Amino acid sequence: MASGQPVLKLRVRALPADGEANAAVIALVAKSLKLQKSNVSLERGSASRVKTLRLAGDANAISSALEKITREQT
Repeated sequence: MASGQPVLKLRVRALPADGEANAAVIALVAKSLKLQKSNVSLERGSASRVKTLRLAGDANAISSALEKITREQT
């Protein structure tokens, strides 16, 4: 992003109607990070393409999982 914040790009097939796409984003992130869906919540951007998520759980495990995902993307 222009602000210098790290960004994780992802795509879901769900339609952006009735919160389906947001739920799909949460499910995908939870699965990818091996978190329960209840530990991933939408902080900002419910109607936007850019979203901010709140992740709850072991910070070290989440950080390691995010590092692994970003390494796989490059």
